[in-house]
Amino acid sequence: KRMFDGDFKNLNEQDTSVVKKALKKSGGYYYGGYDYQFDWEKAMTALVGHPLLFLMKNPKVGVQLEEAEPALVIKKINDGFALSFDTKFEEVGSLVEKETETRFRVVQVSKFHVEIAGSMPDGVLRIPADGREKLVKAIQPLSARIAIQSDLEEHFEALPTRDAENRIHALITPAGDAFHLELFVKPFGSVPPYFKPGKGNESVVTDIEGIRTRVKRELESERVLLNEVEAACPYLAGFESPNYEWTLESPEACLTAMLELEEPRKADKLVVEWTKGQKLKLAGTIGFDNFSMTVKGKNKWFEVEGTAKVSDDLVLSMQEITKLLQNNSTNFIELSDGQFVAITEKLRKHLQAMGSVLDDNQQLFNLRSGILEDFGAELADFQTDKAWKDHLRKVKESRLFQPELPRTFEADLRPYQVEGFEWISRLANWGVGACLADDMGLGKTLMALAALVERAGNGPALVVAPVSVCRNWVKEAARFAPTLNLQVFGAGDRKAMVEGLAKYDVLVTSYNLLQAEEALFAEKEFSTVVLDEAQAVKNRNTKRSKAVMALKADFRLITTGTPIENHLGELWNLFNFLNPGLLGNHEFFSEKFAVPIEKNDDDAARKTLQRLIRPFILRRRKNQVLDDLPEKTEIMLTVEMSAEERAFYEALRRDALQRIESEGGAANDKRFRILAELTKLRLACCHPKLVNPEVPLSSSKLELFGEVLEELLENKHKALVFSQFVKHLAIIEKYLDEKKIPYYYLDGSTPAHIRQERIDAFQRGEGEVFLISLKAGGTGLNLTAADYVIHLDPWWNPAVEDQATDRVHRIGQQRPVTVYRLVTENTVEEKILKLHETKRDLADGLLEGSDSSGKLSADDLLALISEV
Repeated sequence: KRMFDGDFKNLNEQDTSVVKKALKKSGGYYYGGYDYQFDWEKAMTALVGHPLLFLMKNPKVGVQLEEAEPALVIKKINDGFALSFDTKFEEVGSLVEKETETRFRVVQVSKFHVEIAGSMPDGVLRIPADGREKLVKAIQPLSARIAIQSDLEEHFEALPTRDAENRIHALITPAGDAFHLELFVKPFGSVPPYFKPGKGNESVVTDIEGIRTRVKRELESERVLLNEVEAACPYLAGFESPNYEWTLESPEACLTAMLELEEPRKADKLVVEWTKGQKLKLAGTIGFDNFSMTVKGKNKWFEVEGTAKVSDDLVLSMQEITKLLQNNSTNFIELSDGQFVAITEKLRKHLQAMGSVLDDNQQLFNLRSGILEDFGAELADFQTDKAWKDHLRKVKESRLFQPELPRTFEADLRPYQVEGFEWISRLANWGVGACLADDMGLGKTLMALAALVERAGNGPALVVAPVSVCRNWVKEAARFAPTLNLQVFGAGDRKAMVEGLAKYDVLVTSYNLLQAEEALFAEKEFSTVVLDEAQAVKNRNTKRSKAVMALKADFRLITTGTPIENHLGELWNLFNFLNPGLLGNHEFFSEKFAVPIEKNDDDAARKTLQRLIRPFILRRRKNQVLDDLPEKTEIMLTVEMSAEERAFYEALRRDALQRIESEGGAANDKRFRILAELTKLRLACCHPKLVNPEVPLSSSKLELFGEVLEELLENKHKALVFSQFVKHLAIIEKYLDEKKIPYYYLDGSTPAHIRQERIDAFQRGEGEVFLISLKAGGTGLNLTAADYVIHLDPWWNPAVEDQATDRVHRIGQQRPVTVYRLVTENTVEEKILKLHETKRDLADGLLEGSDSSGKLSADDLLALISEV
């Protein structure tokens, strides 16, 4: 009633117009007031062109409503002509007709239209070919009163004509969060009717400012233009659209289509139109052709500046672009609400990589130059100074350097080992550190010794290794590098030993002794420092790591089969020793790489990190370089608990959950409590007595182990048996004693000289079984006398298990190797094994091999205790 009385408060202009034209008061009087209604036909007419119309069935989809009239269509047929209206109607009035999913017409039917239609039986009037002249005479008077589309030319002669508009029109309609795109031609320009390109009649008549006007469409030209537009739009061509209309589900999809349409638009073959106000605007495109960069040297750093000239009015700096690209995986940069700049995918990836390696002052550390070198090669405008050119020349010279294996090195190296030595030598010649990360068993010690012999004349060298490996270095050097003078650090006057080191001297020390004598070692200048099994210094917060970082050396080499055991912070620490500054400080590395990769699985960050470390790390797998290595078969043996064991395990599991839920505390404390409970459950999977010595229960795993071992020994095989739990190995020892099976034993507490004696004895053929704790067996062992490996329990990190297996599957092994994993079904062991599948992803993405167990949160760990 208020609107009827003229109160249009809060209504926009279009809504006010609808109310004025269509709201009416009915004749009825109900409950003290009149009934007010909208006249449907007037309302539809008033809503033509309204910018806020939507589908009732899907209110997010916006639609267009246009006014139209029935058009009389005259088509040639085989035996003459057929006349019909393009709209079905029966009476005077308005009707709404659906043209497309988002386009509707309000068709105004006049009395004249109804009269003409009444002369057409079943809506179609057929005229024979010889009636053409009479048809023309009959139709000509109608041309001035109704719209006609005709294959006849004669009856249009009296009408004014205009040239047809042939360009394709791309009409974009916002539809909620999506966008609807249709291709049309508009022969009369902005005045309807509109047609699909290349379809419909050639001659078309419409009313322009009250005057009937005709155009003759060039259908073939429309088809040619349409083909050219389609060829320029592979993204749109990827969707089926027989009627040349698409629903684009997101702004990115719409921008992608708009970007493709730019080429035909600039060539004046196409017009892009918005039916309801332009929601998205492309200000231009950034590519290698309009992006420029300058590089200037500054000590070990390079100052980098980049600019993109989008247009005369819009220039963006590289810093602005990289900031806008943060957390953006699309090829569009939003400058303001609805305004975007397109960026080519290749340039976007380059800039995102640059954003990961530049510091806050837009400076690049010199050892990260590979990323900028790749970038600069793509740019049309890349200006550099002498410092950059000198740096590139030095890098190129190091790549071309051809080292020669020293004649005094008395080993017959395999081809891949020669390649490894040459790679180490090239990096030493360049003046940067090297990480030799080949698989266990490929001879990393041999390649490192060759490098030590080559560099022996430059000054003394230091080898730091686990205690268990130190003697092996002395043994290998005596055999293959007799010109080196190896000394084992420890006994005697330690200070005099270090200070007296000279050319051809190589001092071998353990990590523990290095830490104990940190100040003494830090004072000495070494030509070469080698860290063997360098994962020993993976933790940056340990005293051992700090002692290693204090060493002075012209060249640093680390050897390790597992550069990443738990998380990326370990990789950072190793490279902080090798090439300080390459990966930035720890905060920089965490922000740019560790968090994006480990938490967000950011593939771009992973690839950038891989590109950074690639020149300084060499990793080959055995199956890549050893054609003669025997086959390895891995078999999982499922352990089925007895009913009593299952009840014992389930009681432990439920008690663990109750204790964890009832105890509060900090998240980190909770994580350690969960790990403690998990350890109990894992021990229970091995043997109930490992959790409670008083329980009168046997172990199904022990029974299965006994069956497997008995079969192996009957067939004259030898086996290495690994467990991470020393007290589990004690139970196995007791079992072997009872069965009178000869064996050797090794764990982290075994003295180095006894360790070597037992290894040598086993290799000579003494003993049938070697029991080894998992951590003690991961390094420095060559036990090819065995051809079977039994893992009694799964460890978090599959790479550690692989290292243990490689004690057998390595150079020198002549027989096929079989690996058994004993896993108790429906327990935490099965869940740990499933984790192995995803844990390898972290290192595989960078250097092929390791895991990410260190990333497991308290919730992740708690899920392992929950019901299977």
